[in-house]
Parts: sequence; structure tokens; C-alpha cells
Amino acid sequence: MVHIHQESSVEDAVQKFSSRLKDFIPLIVIFSIIFLFTAFMLVRLGRWDLVFAMRSFMGAFFVIFGGFKIINWKGFVDAYSIYDILAKRSRVYGYLYPLIELGLGFSYLFALNLFATNAITLFVMGISSIGVFNELGKGKQIPCACLGTVFKIPMTKVTLLEDILMAGMALWMLLLLL
Repeated sequence: MVHIHQESSVEDAVQKFSSRLKDFIPLIVIFSIIFLFTAFMLVRLGRWDLVFAMRSFMGAFFVIFGGFKIINWKGFVDAYSIYDILAKRSRVYGYLYPLIELGLGFSYLFALNLFATNAITLFVMGISSIGVFNELGKGKQIPCACLGTVFKIPMTKVTLLEDILMAGMALWMLLLLL
């Protein structure tokens, strides 16, 4: 009898993992595209340059993620205001956020005023990290607004990792510029 229970538990675990993986397929595909873009840009540059790679990655990230948020702008604002500490207080910030991401993305891609770009990224992603951390600490299952409402992706530690990674890269590049 224990053997049957163990098989059922393994099957349940595999099914649960498979179901969770399906939730993240859009994110996996998009990150793969961003990594391929970054690799292409490095090949085109003709040499390895970590800062250039980070700028290319962050530029593509912000343009793609900001673009998805605009597809259903109001839906994004509704979802984002659930957990972002600034968007909870101001729907205007929620509406501006995709434009901020697009602006940051193009600034990274075209290497425009990188000191200000990195400073704004550090601030925005730091604030976003706080809201995600707070919601994850509550243990509630809420949708992540990272790709707007086009895809139904649950908020997980991956969301927090994305925000911290972007803030960390911005901080590193900011320190290099000092």
C-alpha cells in the first residue's frame, strides 16, 4: 500500500511541476530571445564586453517587457497596483511604468545618458523589488504583471530575482561610471 502511495505522490509531483512549467513557457521563450539578441550583439561587436552585454540584455528586456505591458495598459495597471508600492498609491505611476521601461530600454540600446539610465533603473527596480518581496512574504498567489496581462504568469521568486538582477546590473554599471 505504501508503494502505491509513493507512485501516486511522484506522479502528482511530476504533474504539478509540468503544470508550473507551462505557466512559465512565455517567460522562458522571451528570456531565450533576449539572450540570443545579447549574443548576436556581442558577435556583432566582435569581442566580449560584459558592460555592453548587460546594456544589450537590459535594453532588450525593457523594450520587450514594456511593450507587452502596453498591449493591455489598463489591465497591467490593475494587476501592477496590487503589489507595487508606488502603483498602489498612484495609478498615474502605473500608467507611466511601461513608458519608463521603454525609455530605459531604448536608452540602454542606444547608450543614451547611461548615468541617469542606470540611476533610474536602480531606483525603479529597487522599488519594484520591495513590492514583490512584500507580496511573496504574504504567501498569496497573485499574477505577475511583468508581461502585462497578455500571459498569466504567477508571481514567484523568479519575479523577485528578475527585479534584483536588473537593479544589481544597474548598480554595477553605475559604479563603473563613477
